[in-house]
Amino acid sequence: MIRAAPFITRLDTSILGRWWWTVDRWTFGAVVVLVSIGALLTLAASPAVAHRIGVSRFYFVYRQAAFIPLAAGLLWLVSLQTHRTVRRIGMIGFLTSLSLMALTPLVGEEVKGATRWINLMGFSLQPSEFIKPTFAVVTAWILAESRARTQAFPGDWVVAALYSGIVILLLMQPDIGMALMVTLLWAVQSFLSGLCFFWVVWLAMGGIASGVGVYFFFSHVRNRVDLFLDPHAGDSYQIAKALQSFRNGGFVGRGPGEGRVKEVLPDAHTDFICAVAGEEFGSLLCFLIIGLFIFIILRGFVQIFKTNSLFTFLSVSGILFHIGLQAVINMASSLRLIPTKGVTLPFISYGGSSLLALSMGMGMVLALTRRPPREGNLP
Repeated sequence: MIRAAPFITRLDTSILGRWWWTVDRWTFGAVVVLVSIGALLTLAASPAVAHRIGVSRFYFVYRQAAFIPLAAGLLWLVSLQTHRTVRRIGMIGFLTSLSLMALTPLVGEEVKGATRWINLMGFSLQPSEFIKPTFAVVTAWILAESRARTQAFPGDWVVAALYSGIVILLLMQPDIGMALMVTLLWAVQSFLSGLCFFWVVWLAMGGIASGVGVYFFFSHVRNRVDLFLDPHAGDSYQIAKALQSFRNGGFVGRGPGEGRVKEVLPDAHTDFICAVAGEEFGSLLCFLIIGLFIFIILRGFVQIFKTNSLFTFLSVSGILFHIGLQAVINMASSLRLIPTKGVTLPFISYGGSSLLALSMGMGMVLALTRRPPREGNLP
């Protein structure tokens, strides 16, 4: 029997051919599966939400479907770039995002008491979403340069100053969840770059003190923590419904479209989309989602442990860390393992800004972990 020739052969020297045989196709495939699951769950969860707010039944479905090709194109274009170009994209993206974040409190749209979105040509953009991957690349670049130079270069202080500016802008919105993720991202990259243990201890103590301060100065944070410690201390409607959905779904779920909790869960298509997955497709799909995130993160770390580039190591570590952390926070909130936070599930929850920013970040990961053409694909 004659085997069919592959769609793209190793002799293909086109841009697509060279990309296909040098990029990590397993990681790329896992991201495609996550986005596909996200499209399916958006179709399942969003019509009920659209009906409640009085828009077209498939309003969110159409909008997310429009963003998926843009996100795919962005991921592919970024993954084609060299390490030097990735640094430039990171710097330009960081400065642009930081500028838009500074404008957001002045001209942004207020939603549920927070001003995090800015309207650009009819599209609501959340600039802080793009800060995470670009800050990871800029931080990696500065720290790698400071470690490589023989002359003293205050890389740690420069990164600390950039981090402080980001956090101040996030607290003005306010967006405590995003500030927490940026803080942990900065701390992890600084630690991996070889930060002195003395400063690690001081950072840990500062983090604890900051957490206590946030609890007392931001009432909505205090209410969420109190509600987590005592479910009867206030309105725990959403988390109660989310837990109910997991119980209803069991292991294999009630079936596509058969979920009922999504009809009364306000954020079913965003923060609590994992609850919709649990009710309609059961714990089986939830375990698959968790497995895909673990696969992407572990495979990425396996690759960067082979590199001699500190910039590549820190960049990929930072991006993968923030994706994994965001996934953990979202799923843990849905299961009431931690206080609830307004954090989306990467690649799955509805949201154009989140999908585009995550695609940019994964494009950077794929670009930085590409193999030279002569080495071919990963085993």
